[in-house]
Amino acid sequence: MMITAILIAVFGVISCNKDDGGFNEESVLNLTETPFDYARLNLPSHFTTNTPGPLPTSINGTDNTPTTNPITNDGATLGRVLFYDKKLSANGTIACASCHKQDKGFSDDAILSLGFNGGKTGRHSMTLINARFYQRGRFFWDERATTLEQQVLMPFQDSVEMGMTLEKVVSKVREQSYYPILFQKAFGSTEVTSDKISKALAQFVRSIVSYSSKYDQGRSMVASPGANFPNFTTSENTGKNIFFQNIPNGGGACFGCHTTEAFISSNPGPQNNGLDLTSTTDLGAGAVISNPIFVGRFKTTSLRNIELTAPYMHDGRFATLEQVVEHYNSGIKAHPTLSPALKDPNGNPVRLNLNSSQKAALVAFLKTLTDNSVTTEKKWSNPFK
Repeated sequence: MMITAILIAVFGVISCNKDDGGFNEESVLNLTETPFDYARLNLPSHFTTNTPGPLPTSINGTDNTPTTNPITNDGATLGRVLFYDKKLSANGTIACASCHKQDKGFSDDAILSLGFNGGKTGRHSMTLINARFYQRGRFFWDERATTLEQQVLMPFQDSVEMGMTLEKVVSKVREQSYYPILFQKAFGSTEVTSDKISKALAQFVRSIVSYSSKYDQGRSMVASPGANFPNFTTSENTGKNIFFQNIPNGGGACFGCHTTEAFISSNPGPQNNGLDLTSTTDLGAGAVISNPIFVGRFKTTSLRNIELTAPYMHDGRFATLEQVVEHYNSGIKAHPTLSPALKDPNGNPVRLNLNSSQKAALVAFLKTLTDNSVTTEKKWSNPFK
């Protein structure tokens, strides 16, 4: 009861005080007395019911949340504030949210994101949606972070992105008047540590799950994803069939890499999707794992809200979904580590040979994965307003 009273008092000061310069970032932190519900995940039944077939459709067994860091409402609330707090960069201009924008599907519409001093990141910003269902639990395009808890601390320490050290981040957090009560609520102590910052941020990111798209509405009406959805147009159902069917049957076998209802890789590891003939400037996972088979291989992201996350690929080379589809239709290159799923029986790059109507249908289907609730949900929005 005492903590609740303190919480109300602190937030009252934070939300109302002015100085001569008007509202500053501290004075407009706006959190509700009762935290949003982050811990309870009300997934539709198709997320947790496996449909018979060669590939898993349910997300059962794919959640990478460790037992040492379960999502709590207060932990994720703290994570939300940390995620949006620009004070935690070297010059107070960049937050995690600067490169992972809610209205862009927690990605960035820039090919390369800008860091605190105007420098550009080495790769395109990856969406954070459904990160908890990436079964391998590794992060970044090259999977150099072995856990999400490790990943969330690395941008702070990047010389281009945020330009800090963990010691400086901890010190900066300690300086802000709004953090003690948040740490108290989340961890039972006002003590600030990099481990607690890591856990809170990871909780917030894992809470970002998409399951309320047009696709989900249709999926709830049928027994399996292969059936025609009553709420889909003819074109959308055609595109869905192409997405799920294998190549010999006229499909694109897209579901082989974007698996389960989370539309994210189940567990095959980083893949080479034939963007280039050779890898020169970016070796992908090959720069992290000492095995030549990983050269040119990159993590497979979720397709949820892909309509909002342009440009596409690790280097943002494709501006539109139409360009992405055309790549898989006719542009796959014979890279030495090209994924087997993208090779024909003779070992050559697959050519789907889709006609213009089929390609348009596949794009139409991908747009049914757009979930506008993710872009507007208050609990994932900027609290500094």
